Amino acid sequence: MVSTYVSYLSVARNLNASLSSVASQATVSRDSAYYKENIDKVTTVDEFMGDYKLYSYAMKAYGLDDMTYAKAFMKKVLESDLSDSSSFANSLSDGRYAEFAAAFKFGGETKTAQSDVQRDNLLDAYEESFDTEADETDYFEDNISSITSVDEFLSSSRLKNYALTAFGLSTEYTSSSFLKQVLTSDLDDADSFVNQLGDDVYVSLARAFNFNEDGSTDGDLMSEDQISLVSSAYAVASSTIASTETGEAYDTYFAAEIGNITSVDQLMSDDKLVGYLRIAYGLSDDESDSYISAALKSADIAEAIGLSDLHDAFNFDEDGALADGDTAQTSNQTATTTAAFDENYQVLVANASTEDATDNYTTRIASVTSIDDFLVSNDDDDDDDNDDLPELWEMALRAYDIDPDSVSRSEVRKILESDPADSKSYVNSLDDDRFVAFRKAFNFDDNGDVTVPLQAMSESVVDDYAAYYKQNKIRYLEGDELTEATDAANDEITYFRGQMATITTASEFLADDRLVSFALEAKGLDPDDVTSDELEKMFSSDLDDEDSYVNKLDDNRFGELVGSFNFDQDGNISADPTGTVQQRGDVLETIDSYVRLTLEDDQGDSNTGVRLALYFARKAPEISNAYDILGDSALFEFFTTTFNLSSYVSNMDVDKQAEMVDNFIDMKDLSDPDKVDDLIQRFTAMYDMANGTGTTSSALSILTGSATISADTLLAVAQLKSS
Repeated sequence: MVSTYVSYLSVARNLNASLSSVASQATVSRDSAYYKENIDKVTTVDEFMGDYKLYSYAMKAYGLDDMTYAKAFMKKVLESDLSDSSSFANSLSDGRYAEFAAAFKFGGETKTAQSDVQRDNLLDAYEESFDTEADETDYFEDNISSITSVDEFLSSSRLKNYALTAFGLSTEYTSSSFLKQVLTSDLDDADSFVNQLGDDVYVSLARAFNFNEDGSTDGDLMSEDQISLVSSAYAVASSTIASTETGEAYDTYFAAEIGNITSVDQLMSDDKLVGYLRIAYGLSDDESDSYISAALKSADIAEAIGLSDLHDAFNFDEDGALADGDTAQTSNQTATTTAAFDENYQVLVANASTEDATDNYTTRIASVTSIDDFLVSNDDDDDDDNDDLPELWEMALRAYDIDPDSVSRSEVRKILESDPADSKSYVNSLDDDRFVAFRKAFNFDDNGDVTVPLQAMSESVVDDYAAYYKQNKIRYLEGDELTEATDAANDEITYFRGQMATITTASEFLADDRLVSFALEAKGLDPDDVTSDELEKMFSSDLDDEDSYVNKLDDNRFGELVGSFNFDQDGNISADPTGTVQQRGDVLETIDSYVRLTLEDDQGDSNTGVRLALYFARKAPEISNAYDILGDSALFEFFTTTFNLSSYVSNMDVDKQAEMVDNFIDMKDLSDPDKVDDLIQRFTAMYDMANGTGTTSSALSILTGSATISADTLLAVAQLKSS
């Protein structure tokens, strides 16, 4: 009679051929095709369990076919929250139930306005924008003195855009030819180009530079006062949050510009001056600019609306003009206004910081379920303490280097309703990568409601890979080694999560060796065993084509790896591969498991020992500790047979059983294929001896003894060995 080990080798040494043979069996092929075609149509646990062909197929794939009848029990397994260590599936000693639950996502992917990574990236960019603001000022101050002509100035987009931003002008739509005429105008000539525009903003811009009419300069282009004015104006214009530095910039700007004001209309045309007065005299954003204008002109109106202090701080008549010889403010009036501003602005500073702003953003974005929610002002939400903080959309725009004042809320809505993947959508019609990046930072559907983030790898699959990776990295470790490995694994998981949220193509993923290694190791694959060229061929394979490159590989895990990503065959992110309750990679893994279990069952019909040997060979690399063996009836049978243990062992205290397993098997050996094979050889020999199959050598009989060892004896041996 052929020994169990020889029968095992006939299958194991030609495993892929054996699996292919099983997969091609009519019943297996038909059932697998049904599963693949129909699992994507299921949306609930009840629908899944109501389709017996799907349900029983999956149960067998995960070795749970003997529990197929227990639908109430299995429903609790599938509805378990695997992130909760005390959930039903996690509380079961048999890890197959948690593994089964993890293969399905009946809770669905989480719909959210922003994933944690999207939110954190946006807030990091927001905070960095303040550093960028300082960098731009340093650049302007360091380089403006080297400019000798208007053409040279206009050819430097960085210097030009800095000046435009300072004066609240569009950096995108203000043409250089137009600016040249403004900057070279004679301010003393009423008929010059800039004076004919009738816009005081352009007059202020021209006054900030010393260009001649031919575009040349006589000495320095800007005096220190002019540079101070522009840098202060830039700080005010680009800031979205109160800070001491911004307050000082406001004071500098006001002091420099108020002496040039000759009418109320001119003052009201300068948003920064108006903003300064609003803060100084306690006007809210809800109060119209017309309040300020009217109060500046009329003492009676000012008194009626409670702005007498504002009126008294200026010297305008009822027509909004100044009498001959008068200035808009005397030095004392300017000092009074500045003092009022500083007092009120310090309150804003005390109540605002980037930390406060980001905390408010984090809190509010978590409850956003639509674009409407996102566009609700801090003034109108339920929190009375955040009214002075920047709005959510203002922070988001600033994070992507977009001036919040240049985009209306209605435009923000149109951008967020756009499909960035549609070349004809509104956001793409803007022809500005900043707006596309802004749009991609949020997850809104065509109706303006939140949806599931579309990523290269779905968040639930990222969670699975993180768990697999960590499990593989810390298996068998204890003490300091476990602590160090856990910390290192957590670092890699953080990197993987963060980077996968930014990956948009397969080529980007494959270009990052750290990501590739992580994904391969999570699947139990050695990165050194696969080349970049091979990976490129895998990711360009059609998973639905049996003859494609990845489907022809001996190791099915590569196909499962490719299926875990939401890339189409061209390597671009697509919603099509994501699936519903099962991701594409999980579907392939389920089918592969079903075929493998069928093979093992078929072999078990002829020889149970072969089935157990094949099962142990498959599960050995996943075993982390003795309890994994004790909690799996098939593994426990393999163990007791291998070491000729009495059936009474199962009556011992479970911790004593675990102690015994550890004394018979070094868990680290289970990651070594040669040592696993040694155990299988021993098992098959002992199985044949116990069942009267094959032949048993005299050496083995002497080694193992012909009698069953009692539980008491084994416990005594285990205790001696561990003492």
